[in-house]
Amino acid sequence: MERKIVLTGDRPTGPLHIGHYVGSLKKRVEMQESGDFQQFVMIADIQALTDNADNPAKIRENILEVMLDYLAVGLDPERTTIFVQSKIPALFELPMYYSNLVTLSRLQRNPTIKSEIKMRGFEKSIPVGFLTYPISQAADITAFRANLVPVGVDQLPMLEQTREIVNSFNNLYKKDVLVLPEAVLPDNENAYRIVGIDGGAKMSKSLGNCIFLKDDAKTVEKKVMSMFTDPNHIKVSEPGKIEGNVVFTYLDIFCKNEHFEKYCPDYKNLQEMKDHYRHGGLGDVKVKKFLNSILQEILTPIRERRIKFENNKKMLLDILAEHSRVASDYANITLDAVRDAIGIKIF
Repeated sequence: MERKIVLTGDRPTGPLHIGHYVGSLKKRVEMQESGDFQQFVMIADIQALTDNADNPAKIRENILEVMLDYLAVGLDPERTTIFVQSKIPALFELPMYYSNLVTLSRLQRNPTIKSEIKMRGFEKSIPVGFLTYPISQAADITAFRANLVPVGVDQLPMLEQTREIVNSFNNLYKKDVLVLPEAVLPDNENAYRIVGIDGGAKMSKSLGNCIFLKDDAKTVEKKVMSMFTDPNHIKVSEPGKIEGNVVFTYLDIFCKNEHFEKYCPDYKNLQEMKDHYRHGGLGDVKVKKFLNSILQEILTPIRERRIKFENNKKMLLDILAEHSRVASDYANITLDAVRDAIGIKIF
């Protein structure tokens, strides 16, 4: 049976955080280990420039940071193709063809773009590159003929726009050249959109409310102990709210029943802990310490793998260079088919 193709990626605007891990990275590793998929992972340096054009050094410096995080979580260059977006020329030609199939008003209605514009203060002056981000992303996905795209729920509108472009292109040129991709969401619904440690709507590098995969143990502990809880839960004896309480939001994502036996044997499961907190008699410190133990268990092996690779810059660059050549050759096959479908391939 032919393996399905998977395309994912990240913008190199800083090291990756636990939101990336539960939102997509974990699923990528699982797909890799299954052996059932051909996987391409893109470091999206050009897309990162759409709102960092005045600071290209930030993007350049973080390419290897993201690569290190990939290797640290378990992506294997022997089984997964990891490449740099700017090294794939086809990804800059395809958006020109696709842009003729998308209206300006449709781009402006994209919910992801609308929220990102507001977050970045672009309401009065939107860079064209940022507004056309969905078209660029459609080129990335279709160039590799991806069947599946692991995403967070906030990226679903972007993927829907890719599907619209695929259907428009195939219908207009009467050929099934482009593959219609499907989203792959995290298995745990609570991980669809992980909030920041400050209780903000989204964990974001730019907002400074992240726990990074590279954070050392003391830093992780410090961030966990500073997490937003129930501001009205002042005394241990008082009832506390679970809703909007970041610590319990994270426990919903990361906690398993076996963690209680290891780190908090007073309870059999998370529901028992929640009930105790709601009724009063359970303090925030104890809950935070429990969460810290869980996150340390998850992050420690990731940190240890990262350390093994971080002093070998040449190896990282060699992998990216070789994989980018492979990815470029693969994308050129799609580009050639697109030119042929349009009818501009005359020699």
